[in-house]
Amino acid sequence: MPNLLNELLFILQRFNWLSALDLFLVTLVFFAVLILLRDTQAMVLLRGVILVVVALSLLTSLVNLPAFSWLIQTMLPTLVLAIPVIFAPEIRRGLERLGRASAGQGPFWKRSDRARQTINETIQSVVSACARLSARQHGALIILQRGDSLREYIRTGVRLEAQVTPELILQIFYPNTPLHDGAAIIVEGEVMAAACVMPLSASGILNRSPDRQMGLRHRAALGSSEATDAVAVVVSEETGSISIAHSGRMIRRLDSERLENVLMAFYQPTHPPRNFLDLFRKDKKPMVFKEGLED
Repeated sequence: MPNLLNELLFILQRFNWLSALDLFLVTLVFFAVLILLRDTQAMVLLRGVILVVVALSLLTSLVNLPAFSWLIQTMLPTLVLAIPVIFAPEIRRGLERLGRASAGQGPFWKRSDRARQTINETIQSVVSACARLSARQHGALIILQRGDSLREYIRTGVRLEAQVTPELILQIFYPNTPLHDGAAIIVEGEVMAAACVMPLSASGILNRSPDRQMGLRHRAALGSSEATDAVAVVVSEETGSISIAHSGRMIRRLDSERLENVLMAFYQPTHPPRNFLDLFRKDKKPMVFKEGLED
């Protein structure tokens, strides 16, 4: 105990404002990384990596295993090279978010009146189309781009670049037509492409529901929300229920009014970010995953 107190006293005596700045910068970096990875699949992977590193460090320090310690000390530096590969999507999205912020692009609170009007018209068209699709029990998957680019997914579909209207969406998802399978991607008031192939969810959330027979549309909606910050609207082909997915979470059984309110909340935030660190945060409202899923 006296040795520990002496060591603490020695550290405090050498502590100055440069040390405080050094600790602050390191803390800021870790905080920014955790904010970027929040609510993503990478966070689960990061927890696993940290757990393995801590366990191996304790094992090699408490038990005298020279060969195993050498192996661990040799392998750990390779994690520095592996991290950019493992977390490439999150790093890319974070840099894109910073780039848009520095260029004055993307923030919703700086959009012009014309852009806001386009957003309102787009949301009204999507809500109207989903209500009619739900009444007819026609399945649909509509992806609305926000900050992250969906260009790679647009390439997988049929280019349309047409103005968003309820009639166009109804025609796209009419059963047995060439474009009804896959997703329709909407960017800035235009249906950029239809029959697009979206990534399927790998989180396992749907498998934990009482009804595990979840269709591909709902899995693709969750997968799209996990891979990007887009908002995915799904209409079930079997029940006609409307769902919305964002950031790996899903709200089920929405009516037209609730769907419109949720979409408006995503695309018209009422408050700008309070500080620079808010640029790292995901622009989202709390979402609740409903049990009793069906397709």
